[in-house]
Amino acid sequence: ISSGCTQFRGAFSPLPCTLAALQRPLSISFPQCWVARLAPPLSVVYRKCREATGLAFVLGLQVGEQPSQPQKTCSRGSSGGNCSLVVKCMCSGRRNKAHSSMSKSAMVAGVAIGLAGVSEAFMPSPAMPGSMGTRSRVLGKVGVPRAAAAPRLRMTSTLTPLSPNSIKGQLPDCPATKWNTGMDVAAEQAKYKAEGIPEILMTIEADAAANGKGLEYFAERKEEILAHVAKNGAVLFKGFDMSKDPEGFRKVWETLGLAPCLDPIHSSGLRSFLSEKDGVYEEVNKASLAKHYIGLHNESTFKKTATYGAFVCFSPATIAGGEFFIADGAKIFRDLRADVLQTIYDRQVRISVSNLDMDFLSVLGPLKENAKEGVKSLVAAAVAPKFDMDLDMMYGADGKPDRLQAIEHAQSPVNRHPETGMPVWFCNIHNHARYLRDRRPCSVPEVGMTDVYFGDLSKIPGEMLDHINEVSNTHIQNLAMAPGDVLLIDNYRLLHGRQTFEGERLHAVSWFRKGDEEVVIKQPDMLNGIINKFIK
Repeated sequence: ISSGCTQFRGAFSPLPCTLAALQRPLSISFPQCWVARLAPPLSVVYRKCREATGLAFVLGLQVGEQPSQPQKTCSRGSSGGNCSLVVKCMCSGRRNKAHSSMSKSAMVAGVAIGLAGVSEAFMPSPAMPGSMGTRSRVLGKVGVPRAAAAPRLRMTSTLTPLSPNSIKGQLPDCPATKWNTGMDVAAEQAKYKAEGIPEILMTIEADAAANGKGLEYFAERKEEILAHVAKNGAVLFKGFDMSKDPEGFRKVWETLGLAPCLDPIHSSGLRSFLSEKDGVYEEVNKASLAKHYIGLHNESTFKKTATYGAFVCFSPATIAGGEFFIADGAKIFRDLRADVLQTIYDRQVRISVSNLDMDFLSVLGPLKENAKEGVKSLVAAAVAPKFDMDLDMMYGADGKPDRLQAIEHAQSPVNRHPETGMPVWFCNIHNHARYLRDRRPCSVPEVGMTDVYFGDLSKIPGEMLDHINEVSNTHIQNLAMAPGDVLLIDNYRLLHGRQTFEGERLHAVSWFRKGDEEVVIKQPDMLNGIINKFIK
């Protein structure tokens, strides 16, 4: 990795070197252009874990005391063993402190933004053998005979698979968010209270006859299923054998005619495929986030929103918890106190998705402010665009002058459903508000902590957040899902989340567009693949 670094002579040269290093799993030697820019001394630790399940990398930073030669230790066991490679390097304190501190900031910022999820803290569980950015697990195959191809459906996919068994690389981009926010919120609340709101969830339980039909069962009932999702918002399939592995799960939603797409922030590299060939993403199953409560949210950003989502359980939590849950955005809209809803509608919201603390730049004295602006410019130009979001990089929004935050543009907390016109609560505040996260189980590091402000970046009062939390919790439906259970939801109408859990858990999801949008196939991004596969 030493080759190619000499061309990066700017203050931020460590960043491309870092990314290059992630592609070299066994032999790591740091280029002089890295060492020359880092002060105080840093120790960079790469750990390669080779297990039966695949590969994983861990990158850590700490102060180093003495230069040393690489030390490699290996242990072997029934799982295949694991290896560690530690390289420590020490810089001369005579280097330009402004450049070295800004270099460190650039590297920290790159990793930090990469760790900050938008709607959830998406840290993938251990990688499985397969292509870049892909995870696959050995799951129990269910002996269901292949059914004949389903007839033409109302919602047909325009994909052209690479082969009959793969849609890898063929998923269109997530469609743009459809905003329609003009309304008299008080009048709409009164209308809901007078007319009522139908229950959202229809549950379909399989019997022996249904499982015997395989895909034919879904083909026969597809119009009924899609009509219910369009009108009410959700269908839960329980006890079906067909959807107990990723390939079968994909066949179910293909038979229903759903048109798959990428996750709204797929471009960040943080969305991890469980089975890329089947268009199936892994949910938040990582053990380190088992005690992290994921609040209600739509799978959306200001710019992109999936129209539908299908969530599948391959294995529930082995000890306890981990229930998936949903809530009706229409009912939350209806039941919020009129003054709270009107205030937050009038003032809008802005969501902060990451915190980067730059107080260590104080060692630069009079150069500190210039260094802070340099880091801000770097992150805004080189890192934030990968999220394909409208982000402003700001210092001090939360009252800490040396904290750099990535903050979305102002947006409405309510929206009209793009098909039905129903007003819905369309806001991720239940999951993202720091006031609420600080009062519930949360294992996200500071860099990944989110927050929500009014549109002018003023603080939303705790009393208002408490009320939003109370109403949201009232409408949560916990769903204990068993292997093969699938929940199909309207992502504009329903919000979703996940309880904390103990043990191991394997849930997954596929995202869909309406099906009549212009199709945009994004070219694979090598860096996304590296982040997706190696950053744990």
